[in-house]
Amino acid sequence: MLKWMTSGESHGCALTAIVEGLPSNLQIDTKEIDRYLALRQSGYGRGARQKIEADRVKILAGVRDCRTLGSPVCLLVENKDYANWESCMSPYGADVSMRRLTRVRPGHADLTGLRKYDQTDARNILERASARETAVRVAAGTLARMFLRALDIEVNGYVRSVAGVQDDREYTFAQLRGVQDLELFMPDKVLREKAKAAIDAVREAKDTAGGVVEVRVSGLKSGFGSCMSYGEKLDGHLAGAVMGIQAIKGVEIGLGFRAASLRGSEVHDEIYPAENGYVRKTNRAGGIEGGMSNGEEIVLRAAMKPIPTLMRGLNTIDYDSGAACRAATERSDVCAICACEVVVESTVCFALAQKVLERLGGDNLREIQARYRDLP
Repeated sequence: MLKWMTSGESHGCALTAIVEGLPSNLQIDTKEIDRYLALRQSGYGRGARQKIEADRVKILAGVRDCRTLGSPVCLLVENKDYANWESCMSPYGADVSMRRLTRVRPGHADLTGLRKYDQTDARNILERASARETAVRVAAGTLARMFLRALDIEVNGYVRSVAGVQDDREYTFAQLRGVQDLELFMPDKVLREKAKAAIDAVREAKDTAGGVVEVRVSGLKSGFGSCMSYGEKLDGHLAGAVMGIQAIKGVEIGLGFRAASLRGSEVHDEIYPAENGYVRKTNRAGGIEGGMSNGEEIVLRAAMKPIPTLMRGLNTIDYDSGAACRAATERSDVCAICACEVVVESTVCFALAQKVLERLGGDNLREIQARYRDLP
C-alpha cells in the first residue's frame, strides 16, 4: 500500500515526508523534484517569502544511486527562514512570547484550532495549518509522478480562472504541454494580461483572490477504482485527496456541477462500435464512470478560496480578551493560484498512484510494468 506522511511547521527547521510503498528500481531525478518545488513558488501575486526559500529537496533514505530500494523514502525540504525564527520556534527551548498571535484570522484554522488543541497562542496552530506544508507534499507527489510516467501515464494542468477572469476554452492535453512556463499558467495571452490587472487591483485593495485549476490525466487504462465497494471509488478517492489541500473548497470531475442543469442526453457519453471494440466521442464524465476509470482522460477541477490573511485584516476578536479587533497580518500572498495548480497536480499524482498500486500490486517496477501492459 502506498502511503505518505508529512511533518513540519511553516517557520520550523524543515518539512519532511515519508513515502512508503513505492516499488524498487524506480528512477528518481531530484532536479525534477526541485523544478516542481520552484513552480510551486512561482506565479503572479506571490509574497516575499518565495524570495527567501528557493526550495530544494534532500533525500535522506530509501534511494541509492538514483533508484528506489523498495524501502520508505524520506524527503526533507529545509525552511531557510528558520534562521530568523529559531529563537521563538526552536523545539529545544524558545521564547514563546515572541510573535505570539491571538488576533485570530477568519477563514484560517486559528480559532477552531486554539479551542480543539487547548492552546492560547494561534502560532501553535497556524504553523502546521499553513500552506507552506505543501512544499514537501509536492516533493512526495513528484515521486508518484515519476512512477506513473514509468507506466506512460501523464499528469498536467493549468489555471482555468483567477481573480474572476475565466478561460472557457477547452484545450487538448497536448496544448497544455509547456503551460507552466507561461505566466499564471494560463494559455491565453489576452486573458493572462487581464488576470494580472485583476490581481493588481486586488493587491491595491489589500485583499486576496482565489481561482480554479484544472488537472488532466492521460494514459490511464480502464478499471481503476471500484463500483463494488463505494469506499474505493476512484472519483471519491481523488476528490477526497484534493479536498485535503489547504484552501480547496470544491472539487468536480468532468462536467461536475454543470451536469445538474443539463439533460441526460447532454451529459452522458454515448458509446459507438469501433475496430478496437468501442469508442466515445465525448468525455463529459471526465474519464470516470461508476467510480472506475473508463480509459478516457481524467478531468478534475478544484476551486481555491482567497487566502485568509489579508493585509488590511478582517473583523475578528482577540482570543485573550474577547475584544473586537482586526485580524493579524502574517506575511502573505495576494494570489497563489499557480502554487495551487502544482499542489493539486502533485496530490492527484499520489492519489492516482495509490489506486494503480492497489490494483496491480508488486514490489519492483518491472513486474508492475508487465502487469499494466497486460491490462486490456
